[in-house]
Amino acid sequence: MTRAEGCQAQVGIDELLERVRAGLVRVGPHEAYEAAASGALLVDIRYAALRERDGLIPGALVVERNELEWRLDPQGSHRLAEATGHDVRIVVLCNEGYASSLAAASLHQLGLHRATDPTGGFQAWRAAGLPVSEVRGGA
Repeated sequence: MTRAEGCQAQVGIDELLERVRAGLVRVGPHEAYEAAASGALLVDIRYAALRERDGLIPGALVVERNELEWRLDPQGSHRLAEATGHDVRIVVLCNEGYASSLAAASLHQLGLHRATDPTGGFQAWRAAGLPVSEVRGGA
């Protein structure tokens, strides 16, 4: 068997994103706000430059994308205190709602079956008039 025969059929990012989103129950910005108000973990995975440029969501956990699984795995040695179990509702926000879909799907693979993301990401949150605070002295 050649290496190519052993690999799954290749898929582009657009198709992968479509597949991933089919397995998520995505929410709108207002639903994300309500979920956070009801105790869901709102996790901002945007990189520092975007947070500095556009602001922060009050109360959101900032976890850069490259640390997300390490910080939210309830069985992980580097987990955050908020990562208390697999039933925690997690709403992952990126800038426009693309990377957050992939991140939420990755959390599903860790057994965090209530992870989701809002359509439109942070930009839709802000456009909806939901709370945003200025970054003071860096993120």
